[in-house]
Amino acid sequence: MRLADVAPTFASLSPAVRAAREQHEGVTRAAAVLAPLFEQEGEPWVVLTRRTRHLRSHAGEVSFPGGGQEPREDLRTTALREAHEEVALEPGLVTIVGELDHLSTITSGSFIVPYVGLLAAPPTDLVPNPHEVDTIRYVALSELLDPEVYREEVWPLFGTDHPIYFFELEGDTVWGATGAMLRQLLGFLTGTVRRGDIGHG
Repeated sequence: MRLADVAPTFASLSPAVRAAREQHEGVTRAAAVLAPLFEQEGEPWVVLTRRTRHLRSHAGEVSFPGGGQEPREDLRTTALREAHEEVALEPGLVTIVGELDHLSTITSGSFIVPYVGLLAAPPTDLVPNPHEVDTIRYVALSELLDPEVYREEVWPLFGTDHPIYFFELEGDTVWGATGAMLRQLLGFLTGTVRRGDIGHG
């Protein structure tokens, strides 16, 4: 897998599946995240963050840079702004090539739009915002594809079985919404997942 394959893969996909909650009248809370990819030593890597422990929600969890939409702001701008605020990633260095399926989370009344962005070179000057980010993690996609790293579980939630996706990295477990987004991203790039297969809700 090479970074050069990412843009053509997303260009060939059908439009992103919208979250069920996104289509309900009166739902005004929206968020966006950015999955920044870059190539190093001939293979693609992704930028992840570990949230600080003092945050009110998802404290200490591993996630993509992202956050809530501001008034009169489109969600692509939200993703780029949040990445700049959280890790000092300059928006001009990011080429957005597509979207993952939109998703609702079990614990939130909002929906999330995940964008996939390419960086022309490995980032060397990212800095975590100490108010939001404890650590910046750079993870090779080959590590995420390792069967020893990945597992799935089915949890009964609110009367329905939900697949939960886990990536066991050294010192961190990636799961929840970020795990689902990573599972779909890797599935698109390996041709093993289609739109709607992950069941983001």
